[in-house]
Amino acid sequence: MKGILAGVMLAAALPTAAQKKKTDSTVAVITYGYVNNGKPSAGEGLKLVIDHGKAHLLPGGKTQKEQQYLDYSDNSTLQVLSLSNGDVYTLKKPFKDHPQPELLPDTATILGLPCKKAKLFVRSNTIEVWYTNAVQLKGTPFLSYGPDLGLVLRIVRNGNSETIARKIEYRKVTPQELSWPANLGQQVDDAAYTRAVIDSRYTTLPIFQNEQISWGNNTPNPAITELDKTFHFAGGTVIVKRVKLPAPKKGQSLFAELVQYSNGDAYDRTGSVFMIPVTGDTTFLDGLTKGAAVLPIFQDRNGKKYQGMVATPHYTPTLEIMRFFTPFGVRQFNDQVKIKGYHWADSVIYKQDVTELQDALQGEALIGVYIGNYDKGGHKVSLSFKYYPADADADTTGKGKWVMPIFNTTNVMEMAGQEYATLFDKDSLTVTVNIPEGLKSLQLRYLTTGHGGWGGGDEFNPKQNEIFVDNQRVYHFIPWRTDCATYRFSNPASGNFGDGLSSSDLSRSNWCPGTLTTPVFINLPDVKPGLHTFRVAIPQGKPAGTSQSFWNVSGILIGEK
Repeated sequence: MKGILAGVMLAAALPTAAQKKKTDSTVAVITYGYVNNGKPSAGEGLKLVIDHGKAHLLPGGKTQKEQQYLDYSDNSTLQVLSLSNGDVYTLKKPFKDHPQPELLPDTATILGLPCKKAKLFVRSNTIEVWYTNAVQLKGTPFLSYGPDLGLVLRIVRNGNSETIARKIEYRKVTPQELSWPANLGQQVDDAAYTRAVIDSRYTTLPIFQNEQISWGNNTPNPAITELDKTFHFAGGTVIVKRVKLPAPKKGQSLFAELVQYSNGDAYDRTGSVFMIPVTGDTTFLDGLTKGAAVLPIFQDRNGKKYQGMVATPHYTPTLEIMRFFTPFGVRQFNDQVKIKGYHWADSVIYKQDVTELQDALQGEALIGVYIGNYDKGGHKVSLSFKYYPADADADTTGKGKWVMPIFNTTNVMEMAGQEYATLFDKDSLTVTVNIPEGLKSLQLRYLTTGHGGWGGGDEFNPKQNEIFVDNQRVYHFIPWRTDCATYRFSNPASGNFGDGLSSSDLSRSNWCPGTLTTPVFINLPDVKPGLHTFRVAIPQGKPAGTSQSFWNVSGILIGEK
């Protein structure tokens, strides 16, 4: 393979006598370009600034929080992360601690310089490195790929993605270009540095920090006028905080992340992360502070009254951001239930992309978390919103989204008298909504889980859900989870049966202990502006003794403006 690249690389005239003289220099700037699947990428290329044994990598056209250096005086690489809060983290790594290449006999000519080839294997990726020792310069456009081989002029990843030197300029380097760090801050190891870099790429907004959700905390029901203070309702099973959320940026992604563990309760419980809309004459906050009786009533043919579950012209139900289910006693019961080979989780992390809701989650907002339980210790939770910037290729056009919750039968005020959603036994859930003008791509974000009745109830028996708009069925499916055994190690207190199964293993109506339930998105292309009636029909099972079946369903209309 002698000279394999001579005919395919950029044409480069052999160095003149004057240029040969300059190759003795140890000061230069090398400009690299990118080629993907044989096509050169547009834009500024990466620059490698070299000055007397020190090198600085400058990504073209980008402002970097992280700076990367090579120091040939002590054969090490430096990665320096400077954060907006003034914190500085440095990872210093000897060349010998980077992946060690295999030297190959292949040769090539790049920019008129003879090059040798080396190969590395990094996390199942094949990296080919072409380098030269014909000059006194040393450096590489990737710190871990051959920092001590010489001057790396070409790197090929998996045969289709390459970084290649386009130009070598022998000239004086400015202090700004070399920009050797004066403050190395805190020196950390690989793991800590990688975590800091990842965290610096997005914004985390903490909402709740290690808050207790339990039963029996007799606290007054305030009006929640203060910002960033946690208030407890429904005997302590609901927490709410008034927070300020940033305006959404085009193309960004929003994730909700909840960390939960048992603080005394051993059972699997329904949980919900929600926002309280403050439109209308009555809000769900009125129900929390004054009692469920003040909320609008949906009366079913079974004679029961269901408080605050459907939209009216003067009331908007809670907007459900995320529904989760606690496992059986994670952390609290880990040491009490010991089984050889079972390594219980320390906590459960529920993380969900909720970007479709971010136009409603902005400005001053009431955010809450509910876990139904009757335990004095209950559960501990931490909630944060994470904002990820738009991808370079993301579509940032459009005017945002119209977001409207129209029903939510999850009885968040369960421990304060709000009725269980047993309304599907003799009737359907119905709500009439006014769809405004100018919306495109209307969808219903529908979330459903079945509960109750023990073995014969709807928790353990598949039931079809049907969605109607103006008496026309637009969607139907059977919500069912068969993967619950996957999460056994989050359920230390789950009971074990004689057949070898655990209670947490059993299939359920769209949920498992220790998981979240994701919504389905129902396209509504035929729904035009004006009044429309939505109906949810489920063949709910009959009560068995003191046990009853019920369905927690929530629906949010989303349209592009």
